[in-house]
Amino acid sequence: MRLFIFLLLTALNFQHVNGQANRKGDVYAKAIQQAKRFVDSLRQKQDIPGISVCVGTKDKILWAAGFGLADVENKVPITTESKFRIGSVSKSLTSVALGKLIEEGKLDLDASINQYVPNFPQKKFPITSRQLATHTAGIRHYGPNDPLNCLKRYETVQDGLVIFSQDTLLFRPGTAYNYSTYGYNLLSAVIEGVSHSDFLSYMQTAVFTPLGMSHTSPDYSEHIIPNRVRFYEHTKTQVVNAAQVDNSYKWAGGGFLSTPSDLVVFGSSLLAGKGLKKETVTLLFTPQLLENGKNTYYGFGWRVGTDSKGRKIIHHGGTIDGGRTFLMLYPDDNLVVAIAANMQQGVTINVSEVEAIAQYFLHK
Repeated sequence: MRLFIFLLLTALNFQHVNGQANRKGDVYAKAIQQAKRFVDSLRQKQDIPGISVCVGTKDKILWAAGFGLADVENKVPITTESKFRIGSVSKSLTSVALGKLIEEGKLDLDASINQYVPNFPQKKFPITSRQLATHTAGIRHYGPNDPLNCLKRYETVQDGLVIFSQDTLLFRPGTAYNYSTYGYNLLSAVIEGVSHSDFLSYMQTAVFTPLGMSHTSPDYSEHIIPNRVRFYEHTKTQVVNAAQVDNSYKWAGGGFLSTPSDLVVFGSSLLAGKGLKKETVTLLFTPQLLENGKNTYYGFGWRVGTDSKGRKIIHHGGTIDGGRTFLMLYPDDNLVVAIAANMQQGVTINVSEVEAIAQYFLHK
């Protein structure tokens, strides 16, 4: 009799717990179906060959899926392991490498970068790592004479600095904001000088491997990289292959490949305090103020703002030949969303589109 009662109570408890799981699963099932319809509609409306998306919390992946084609000619479908060019989302990855060195007490954010990169020409005003990471150093961005740089292989980070190293600063550091991928090139040289390691090796050992980002790597144009998508652009009448480029001149600012799933793992680790200490993450997510007190709404490799409902968001987008990527964190709502497409020209994937995906999963 006691055995019967025990088995009955166990069965009832299982049904209760399993029912809760099913009800919770049903909530996310509805969110997933809504998000699927939205993303597929977004892909079709903008005539994008392929899109991958992932949504997660600091504890787990809630949903990951691929839509369309990774290779149009050979009809290879997008999967959750398809690797995309993430463009300037690379800056967010680089910020964590910077955070590691800060935590280890190896990097003084407010020291002149010439302390770490002695061969870089000294400018009229000293430049600091803090200013490079927050785009307030006065280093220029791309210029009209730069396009040929993307066809050349730069064997080292130091080699790539020659593109802008002789140029004068745009302003006295700290007095203005000027978004600059080249500033991140110089920042990667600082990371090399501090870590005594080449930048790509340091990113692998300090960021990618510890965080379990097994599908993130530099976009070496000549390497055989499993699951790398083909890259496309629009003409007025059709989809065509994107131009061949070599991203070795800008690894830190725009040269990595990744998957939305890896990017969600990355963002989630920061929310969970797994990659960096809480105070370091707070530093990276804090928007910088100029000398006149003006808010730049940019931290260390992250944009800081609010969505249309006033919820705090930490985010960065990437636009690059044949690629558009967006990563967005809701730190107060424990949600991370990443999306990537294998096309850039004419593609609109910004805060509003990513928010539309996030809204299905918020407060569930």
